[in-house]
Amino acid sequence: MREVVGDRTVDEVITIGRQEIENEALQKLQALVISYTMGIKIDQVQLKNVNPPEKVQASFNEVNQAQQEKERAINVANGEYNKSIPRARGMADQTIRAAEGYAKKRINQAEGDVSKFSALLAEYIKAPEVTRRRIYLETMANTLPKVKRKIIVGDDVKGMLPLLNLTASGTEGAAR
Repeated sequence: MREVVGDRTVDEVITIGRQEIENEALQKLQALVISYTMGIKIDQVQLKNVNPPEKVQASFNEVNQAQQEKERAINVANGEYNKSIPRARGMADQTIRAAEGYAKKRINQAEGDVSKFSALLAEYIKAPEVTRRRIYLETMANTLPKVKRKIIVGDDVKGMLPLLNLTASGTEGAAR
């Protein structure tokens, strides 16, 4: 029995390896009985009370408790993994879908701009001066309301010099 148990770890002897130990001990004992021609047959070897020696019982219990805590920590970590990974994958998929949507929006907007420009070009080819004048007026109608200060000078004014307003606050400078 010592030969069979001595080849195993304490965990195997006390927990998972008991059946294997019983079988191996049965085979070795039967071989020994046959070699001595004792005329008996061993039917079964059964390990009944398998405990570590009392001197190491406390240490053995601590090791068992540490192993149980390790298993619990592994289970908690696996639970967190199973909770976090699907959430991260979902967020990644959501980000990808949003980017794809944005790309489609930009493509559609660009295609719309192209068709608008093509229509404008077709009108320009038909009547360049009218189309140029219309574009100018539309641009001014969009731009002028955004300008804070407007100074309009006619073509007949000549020799006007830019003035630097030294009394005004800020960076506004020359006017023309």
